[in-house]
Amino acid sequence: MIFQPKLFSTIKNYSKKTFAADAMAGIIVGIVAIPLAIAFGIASGVGPTEGLITAIIAGFLISFFGGTKVQIGGPTGAFIVIVYGIIQQFGISGLMIATIMAGILLVVMGFCKLGNIIKFVPYPIIIGFTGGIAITIFSTQMNDLFDFGIQNVPADFVQKWICYFQNITHINWWAFGIGICSILIIIFTPKVSKKIPGSLLAIILMTFAVWILKNYFGINSIKTIGDLYELPSGFPSPKLPELNLSDTASIVALIQALFPAAFTIAMLGAIESLLSAMVADGVISDQHDSNTELIGQGIANIVAPFFGGIPATGAIARTMTNINNGGKTPVAGIVHAVVLLLVLLLLGGLVGLIPMPCLAGVLIMVSYNMSGWRTFVSLAKNPKSDFAILLVTFFLTVLFDLTIAIEIGLLLAIVLFLKRTSESITIRTFHNEIDPNNETDVFIHEEKLIIPNGIEVYEIDGPYFFGIANKFDEIMKTMGENPKVRIIRMRKVPFIDSTGLHNLETLCLASRKNGIHIVLSGVKPQVYKTLEKAGFTNLLGKENICSNINIALEQAKVLNEK
Repeated sequence: MIFQPKLFSTIKNYSKKTFAADAMAGIIVGIVAIPLAIAFGIASGVGPTEGLITAIIAGFLISFFGGTKVQIGGPTGAFIVIVYGIIQQFGISGLMIATIMAGILLVVMGFCKLGNIIKFVPYPIIIGFTGGIAITIFSTQMNDLFDFGIQNVPADFVQKWICYFQNITHINWWAFGIGICSILIIIFTPKVSKKIPGSLLAIILMTFAVWILKNYFGINSIKTIGDLYELPSGFPSPKLPELNLSDTASIVALIQALFPAAFTIAMLGAIESLLSAMVADGVISDQHDSNTELIGQGIANIVAPFFGGIPATGAIARTMTNINNGGKTPVAGIVHAVVLLLVLLLLGGLVGLIPMPCLAGVLIMVSYNMSGWRTFVSLAKNPKSDFAILLVTFFLTVLFDLTIAIEIGLLLAIVLFLKRTSESITIRTFHNEIDPNNETDVFIHEEKLIIPNGIEVYEIDGPYFFGIANKFDEIMKTMGENPKVRIIRMRKVPFIDSTGLHNLETLCLASRKNGIHIVLSGVKPQVYKTLEKAGFTNLLGKENICSNINIALEQAKVLNEK
């Protein structure tokens, strides 16, 4: 069965002791998630309520339907850039549709058992776009950190920084001081106590400080959330995207335009959630169900947008907080969602007092932790091609678009992989004799196997796919006169694809026209099945597909004498 939520299996042997551990961990994670949910919501271009709603609904559904015991879901920094761009181009309705489409893609990926395939996304691409997102998030926070007062900050990275420098004389030093103090609190809090979340402590202290400055010193120049956003007034009612259902053509066009963004959201969500699950597995010595996790993530992203939520995924930092505080089962994630719901319903008014520079400080630290600059330095020592993929993905993310960065990064990785694979495939030619002491598919005896005149022996070492036929042609052109029989040893061929089959068939037909017989040797069972299904055994003749080189040589001698 593909869909097996961890909650249902862990709840069977549930106890009061386990619930006590889950409840405590869930409360702590919920407290940690408050500033992050608010900050991610605002930075994404929506608002604090939407950030909290996402953490509540998606956090609950990911824990309820997901495939890990301790995963905590919600909005993350990885989505800020793509969400902000969608809103700028397509509005809130466009974001809703793109997120729902991404959720559907995740569910389909899960049911198609693609959970394990996501793990094969090259590491340099992950580091490249993660680092690019970190730089982009950092750049978006300068207006709030310095309080330049810029009403419409350019979306383009270069233009954004040009705009900042043009307004450098408009710095609000009070706001800048609050932002710097927030950053320092977040940095030094772990040195005092690792149990107290630095971001929450920074928000509490700086909110109190700004309230004192405003009410007792008359300093009103520090903007708060309440100055810029409508405060949460309760749990929102579900709503549908604003679409003209009678205009089918425009809806189809909108879906087509949003598909690349939806695909990017789905890929980001899948990669981040499964990476988080893998990290959690290593800590708690468990095994997550990647396909169920994708389905759970998909359900969360389908439901959350109807309540104003933004894309969500598994969050590594919050998941590790859950583990470190004793979380055992998905119940901890459900408790975390309940805590956030209580904050939304009972403490919504206090959210409006949080200073914007403080949130900027929180997101700056989030971007620093995401940047992975140490990994950048270490990967610089790796093969140049890997580092090139990293840099291309990084700069495309920063300067252009995350969707383009992932697509081109994956394309480059595939091209380099194919190039390396092709270069690693060798075709060896045997002359006059074969030494049995160096072979694995011969009957060992003291005498060497003699290759008679009129017979050539080649060996393929590696997968048989496109490019091999050209190598054959190049090698055969150097062999002089055509033989009567060519033996192709395939004992080291793990698989053959449709292109390889076509090339091999072309080689056999061309050889037949020149009066040359082809004999295959050492064909592995899985390769033989592929040849048989394609009808290649009928073309070549089963007697010419031999299990080892001894039989192949005997068959070649028979054909050579005809």
